[in-house]
Amino acid sequence: VQVVESGGGLVQTGGSPRLSCTASGVTFDEQCMAWFRLALGKDREGVAAIDSDADRIYGTFVKGRFTISRDNTKNTLYLQMNSLKPEDTAMYFCAAGRALLLHQGYWDYWGQGTQVTVSS
Repeated sequence: VQVVESGGGLVQTGGSPRLSCTASGVTFDEQCMAWFRLALGKDREGVAAIDSDADRIYGTFVKGRFTISRDNTKNTLYLQMNSLKPEDTAMYFCAAGRALLLHQGYWDYWGQGTQVTVSS
């Protein structure tokens, strides 16, 4: 199984980057998929998750700024981020798993992460 993220980089406050994640070696359309993030000095936290029916959940800090989506024809997961703040600076990880829950234990396969840095 291979999970690969892309789309990170240096973004200005208020920016709107879109992260992408491709997953191979799994039946993508049957997987729950999620984004987590890890910031310096903090624990990894769940950003958003989506299941095979396109039901979605979000971390409480998202507050309507991010949208998770998937394109099963391309085996690709997306995270559209809007109104970014410096505190959104983190390594963003994509994960494939079994349940629509933002707890790390339910996610079986992880990517290496893509860094998002928000400048003030």
